[in-house]
Amino acid sequence: MTSDPFRRLSRRGFLAGSAALGGTALSAPALLAQTAPTAAQTAALANSTEVEQDIRETTVRNIASFRTLEWQDHFPDLRKGAILADTESRCVHFWSEDGNTYRLYPSSVPMTDDLTRRGRTEIVRKVVGPEWRPTPSMRERYPEWPEYVGPGPDNPLGTHAMYLGWQYYRIHGTHDTRKIGRRSSSGCIGLYNEHIAELFGFAQVGTQVLLI
Repeated sequence: MTSDPFRRLSRRGFLAGSAALGGTALSAPALLAQTAPTAAQTAALANSTEVEQDIRETTVRNIASFRTLEWQDHFPDLRKGAILADTESRCVHFWSEDGNTYRLYPSSVPMTDDLTRRGRTEIVRKVVGPEWRPTPSMRERYPEWPEYVGPGPDNPLGTHAMYLGWQYYRIHGTHDTRKIGRRSSSGCIGLYNEHIAELFGFAQVGTQVLLI
């Protein structure tokens, strides 16, 4: 059994359950100042209402309802490409600017409607190996939570993250693959790491994004 508290949390559904959290970059001195989470911090995360204890008992997959869509039904054009995140069928569609590339990926979606933001935005930043920080509201509610988790196998944002025009919202990977196909995030859209890596390569800053 590992002694790493964040690896234990990942098995308890922590990773993608914290999907709507920030990822502001730190300077080198700030990184050096980070310390491992204390036992109290670990307990606070594990017992928080923001984190499902065992998603296998509380959520149901919905990956059988995927269907291909036409971009013309959702976008006026394909300028810089287009991404459609469908929170009902729990999948992400991508069309390239020239219309020659189309991809369909299963995804995780927000757990509740009040955590779900719908509408139009765009990719404003792309990061390989994203960092994670709780949002200010989460820090206020849970001051015991660690302030920072660096890139790596225990990061809630997986291997790649694409930041949207809405603060704290992004399309990102996840190391907890149980989350995919479920209502299991706190706001963001999660993909398998292999899929986010591919989509990351297709998309660019300025790619249109629509959440429905």
